[in-house]
Amino acid sequence: MTRNPPAPGSEAFSALDPAARTLIAGDLRAVFLPGRGMLGASLRHRGQELLGRVEDLEAAIRTGTTCGIPILHPWANRLDGLRYTAAGRSVALDPASPLLHFDRNGLPSHGVSWTELAWQVIEDRPDGLTARLDWRRDDFLTIFPFPHRLELTATIRPANLTIATTLIADGGGGVPVSFGFHPYFRLPDLPRAEWRVEMPAMRRLVLDARNIPTGHEEPFAALAAPLGGLEFDDGFIVFDGQPLFALSGGRRITVEFLEGYPCAQVYAPRGKEFIAFEPMTAPTNALIAGHGLRLVEPGGTFRATFRIGVETLS
Repeated sequence: MTRNPPAPGSEAFSALDPAARTLIAGDLRAVFLPGRGMLGASLRHRGQELLGRVEDLEAAIRTGTTCGIPILHPWANRLDGLRYTAAGRSVALDPASPLLHFDRNGLPSHGVSWTELAWQVIEDRPDGLTARLDWRRDDFLTIFPFPHRLELTATIRPANLTIATTLIADGGGGVPVSFGFHPYFRLPDLPRAEWRVEMPAMRRLVLDARNIPTGHEEPFAALAAPLGGLEFDDGFIVFDGQPLFALSGGRRITVEFLEGYPCAQVYAPRGKEFIAFEPMTAPTNALIAGHGLRLVEPGGTFRATFRIGVETLS
């Protein structure tokens, strides 16, 4: 059974990040850590934590383990090797770089570790927060040599949390787009066997043994069933321009892709008390394979938005 961890006080989040911000609307309360990757560190509804893997944020920061709601940039999931060519630039990644994280197969995963991305708060309201990441550091540019800015706005309402990300190609050149988010969700005080999951009809990406897309796709029928013993670590191409994913049990948590996310990753390993519905701007390995990779022209912008909804079921 998923136990509800005690609610940490504001001083606990401030100890992790002096720039920590809390957003409140009605029964919903969210905490973001701008100095720690703009991590969504908590999302509580009526005092109960809805985010997964946030029980020990200090350890997650120390190890770079994904938790809560992290942004994955400049690529989401993994690359099939240490070299890629995009927008006319060839890059060789340094396997010894402290900025990179590698999966169990030694593949670079999730771009620059979220713990290394310090954002600057540029607008702060009780119900909203905007922070900026300036991609001009020399060590960042050795990994992704495309100067740009990211602006992330989180807006809370009594029934939802909306996260909008804007990429601004203001560095004199084009910028490939392959970022994503990895939000983990849980249903407090309810065993996984009683969780119910809803997913729309999509195209599933066929993966090789290292979870790299092979270039083939297969149909995936809409799903509405208990999560139970099911497990997922799958990439999808969505049909609907605004697909909706849901987790239900006592309350209903929804993730709706509003704009800019043509791909999804769903991660729910068997036996773990969480599920991740992940909005993605490009498929896994897009920087190398080129499939689904978009380019923001010099001086242009790209915007992607998703919304997390929360409601109590009668």
